[in-house]
Amino acid sequence: MSLKSRIAIGATAGALSIATAVVSYYEGYKPTTYRDPVGIPTICYGHTATARMGQTLSQEECTALLEADLGDAFTAVDRRAQVELPPPTQAALASFVYNVGEGAFARSTLLRKLNAGDLRGACNELSRWVYAGGRKLNGLVKRRATERELCLAGVEQSTRPAP
Repeated sequence: MSLKSRIAIGATAGALSIATAVVSYYEGYKPTTYRDPVGIPTICYGHTATARMGQTLSQEECTALLEADLGDAFTAVDRRAQVELPPPTQAALASFVYNVGEGAFARSTLLRKLNAGDLRGACNELSRWVYAGGRKLNGLVKRRATERELCLAGVEQSTRPAP
């Protein structure tokens, strides 16, 4: 394996660790199904795809769902982004995609700015995604502020001259 491949794997692992921390903090751990603010059955760390009302899952099952769902979010970011992303920016966007879905990301101004090379502008778009069901939610305001800060930290990191 080449050094470049090893570095890329390490950076992705770092991004995954960062995204896991952000997602688990903002989603919270709830092993029993509940309805999210717009009525979607949700379980564990914000998992919706297979959640059914009345369901209870173990910590291990919830962790496996989080890992799989975050893997899907990273895959979506990698598939849609046509620019190199520093790990903090990649982590922020994976957290965002985890929350809003690949379809919303694919249609977003955020992605258009990202692929036009305007990483800073793309990061700033995160602040606009604070509504669910037509209502501004304080939890989303806080989450997007964290994702934006993380996203911009990656941009700053990648534009700093090497020592």
